[in-house]
Amino acid sequence: MRTETAGGGTVPGDGVAAEPLIEVDGVEKVFSVRRRAGRLRRVRREVRAVDGLTFRVPRGEMVGYIGPNGAGKSTTVKMLTGILTPSGGRLRVAGIDPARERTRLARRIGVVFGQRTTLWWDLPLQDSYELVRRMYRVPDAVYRANLDRCVELLDLAPLLAVPVRQLSLGQRMRGDIAAALLHDPEVLYLDEPTIGLDVVSKAKVRQFLREVNAERGTTVLLTTHDLTDIEQLCRRVMVIDHGRLVYDGGLDGLRAAGEGERTLVVDLERELPPLEVPGARTVRVEGPRQWLAFPAGRSAAPLVTAVAERYPLVDLSLREPDIEEVIARLYAGAHGPPAR
Repeated sequence: MRTETAGGGTVPGDGVAAEPLIEVDGVEKVFSVRRRAGRLRRVRREVRAVDGLTFRVPRGEMVGYIGPNGAGKSTTVKMLTGILTPSGGRLRVAGIDPARERTRLARRIGVVFGQRTTLWWDLPLQDSYELVRRMYRVPDAVYRANLDRCVELLDLAPLLAVPVRQLSLGQRMRGDIAAALLHDPEVLYLDEPTIGLDVVSKAKVRQFLREVNAERGTTVLLTTHDLTDIEQLCRRVMVIDHGRLVYDGGLDGLRAAGEGERTLVVDLERELPPLEVPGARTVRVEGPRQWLAFPAGRSAAPLVTAVAERYPLVDLSLREPDIEEVIARLYAGAHGPPAR
């Protein structure tokens, strides 16, 4: 059992803090870029892709890591895997410095990089998995158990004899996710894991990731533009913009931070003029049904009580603010110091 912390992390049910698997302290990544300035002259300028990033991810947590294009998400993941070396700050994954011990770390992580496959393009999917087994020296019993489970839950059986180049994007994504888990990694980095999938396949992948996280305790860092992935899989979300962390916490807190509005949908016994209730405003009226908007950070309980006491109530429901709109507002206001 887990309980949520103020920062969006989780701890075991007995209140003991969970062990941090990923530690990021004041990390920066600066790229030097040359640009043309006239016909013959070029000038060099620095681009700060990641700017003083600090966060912890406890072992076994599933975290959404989101931001607009160019925010620094992929750069962060590449530093966490050892592909890139930080310009400053400190990184540790499972106690390992990724840049200095990339080979050692590779045995403990799994990575799915969006539309860049880790599979062998001209080989059947089954042969790609066999090569993964040999590369990571996965024991036969472990490999067979993991492969069988992935094949069953991700519906890969009809695809095992198909060359990777003949797979659709959605099929290949499922194949890549399976390949990343064959060696039992402690942490899994996922970049757009449901891209190109239909509704049924998305549901299968999400359920698969839930089970991997719950049963094996695999830590998952998920970057995606499909915010339904975040809502269905993650209790904690981190929002990055211009290389800085602008939010770290739960989805409810994100809605409040983005100044979104919740909506109370009220069904009355009969048509009435727009309801007048302190702390809310009526934004829509259709016959006996009315929509009352109020700040996302406020409790709905006082509003419900006031409506029930003053008006002939039949039924009501509560709608949360649209997560995409909330995040857009958060980006728009993310020019101050980063959230802690």
